[in-house]
Amino acid sequence: MRRSDFIKNSGLILGGSVLSGTDLLANSYTTEKGKVFKLDYAPHQGMFAASAGKNFLDEIQYMYDLGFRSIEDNGMPGRSIDEQKKIGDLLNKLNMRMGVFVVPKGGNGANTLAAGKKEHVDIFLKGCRDSVEVAKRTNAKWVTVVPGDYERRLPIGVQNVNVIEGLKRGAEIFEPHGITMVLEPLSDTPDLFLRYTDQAYEICKGVNSPSCKILYDAYHQQKNEGNLINLMDQCWDEIAYIQVGDNPGRREPTTGEINFKNIFKWLHNKDYKGIVGMEHGMSVTGKEGEIKLVNAYREVDNF
Repeated sequence: MRRSDFIKNSGLILGGSVLSGTDLLANSYTTEKGKVFKLDYAPHQGMFAASAGKNFLDEIQYMYDLGFRSIEDNGMPGRSIDEQKKIGDLLNKLNMRMGVFVVPKGGNGANTLAAGKKEHVDIFLKGCRDSVEVAKRTNAKWVTVVPGDYERRLPIGVQNVNVIEGLKRGAEIFEPHGITMVLEPLSDTPDLFLRYTDQAYEICKGVNSPSCKILYDAYHQQKNEGNLINLMDQCWDEIAYIQVGDNPGRREPTTGEINFKNIFKWLHNKDYKGIVGMEHGMSVTGKEGEIKLVNAYREVDNF
């Protein structure tokens, strides 16, 4: 899924002295020190490491001080059980939400649900069961799933059915726990089976479960199809989660061509109460970049 790309592109400098979130804002040109955002933006670990340090718990507290009320962590299943519990406890204490993490072996790449092979489905279902336990420790309600690559030896209709049937079995695992797997159309490579919003919409309708919805990532969909607000509106009843990153570059809003102020205003008018995941890098490194990041979100959240 190349989910490490946006972290590599961020160029964050770790370490340095620790400032509070309000201290960071005091050094910026914004006057909204620590004010909670209108939408629920969720940073990743490392976005504020230049000020908060390498410890994720310290950084979560720092994000809270800046006005954020959720986090994302794609690699949460790879953390120790003890660390998962500590993160969950801190989020609960701060009344913050846990955003998506990626289901382990969730149909990525060649391990594709489109092939309809038992061994691929079994790996996916094990990842679903393992994810339930991770979600319990961290109070997570959403998990990311990508069906994998095309199985080009099969007709597209057969591949669609294979994906739907595999996801139905995954939904059966998540439903009793109130967890929603969100399908993410990606732009990383044309080999990926799931790339378009309407395609994800059709699949979710086929699965027909509250535990199978769409993760709409504006960065990927600007690359794949554009027409962002119109397509979101047409597929809105199956969209449960939003992620963002500007294009080109996959960095913070205001660095590319996407009009995030209009998009976020539209989401606000839709009464969207879900998370907006900040799945992108940063255009400037270090503490200066952290100030620029916060100010960019203040700018586009001002509607």
